[in-house]
Amino acid sequence: MGFIAACSNQPEAQKEESVQVIGQPFGDTITAEGAIGYEAMLTQMGDKDSIEVKVMGEVESVCQKKGCWMNIVSADPEKAQMFVQFEDYGFFMPKNIKGRKVIMQGYAYKSVTPVEELRHYAEDEGKSKEEIEAITEPLEELKFMASGVLLLPEEGGE
Repeated sequence: MGFIAACSNQPEAQKEESVQVIGQPFGDTITAEGAIGYEAMLTQMGDKDSIEVKVMGEVESVCQKKGCWMNIVSADPEKAQMFVQFEDYGFFMPKNIKGRKVIMQGYAYKSVTPVEELRHYAEDEGKSKEEIEAITEPLEELKFMASGVLLLPEEGGE
C-alpha cells in the first residue's frame, strides 16, 4: 500500500464557518467537550490497531509547504509522537502553530510508513538534504486521521 500525500496539486483550504467555539475550527466544527489527553489516548489505544477518539495534544511540527499534516507530542518525551493528516485532504493547518494545543476528532491507528514517504515529509518540514538522506528505514508509527481540529488559544494571552 503506497500512499504519498504530496502537498501540491490539492484543493485550497476550505473556509471555516463562524461559530461559537473556544478556539479556531478547521474541517468539521468540533467542541472541546469529551476530549481526552494524548497520554490517556495512548493508554486507550493499548495494543489495538485503531480507535475513534477526540484527543487534545501539543503541536510539535507542521508541514511547512501547505500545513497538510502535523505531529503531536506528549508532555512526556518518552512517549511516541503522532503523525496527523486531515480527512479527504479537506483542510490545512496554519504553519506557525508549533507549541500550540489542539483538539482533534477522528481516529488513531498504527501504520508502517515507507522510507520514500518519510523522506517526503522531512522535505515538507524543511529538513536538510543530509537529514533527509539519513532516513533509510521504514517507521512503525502512530497516525491520526482528523475530520476536525480545534486550534486552542495561545496560553498566557500572547
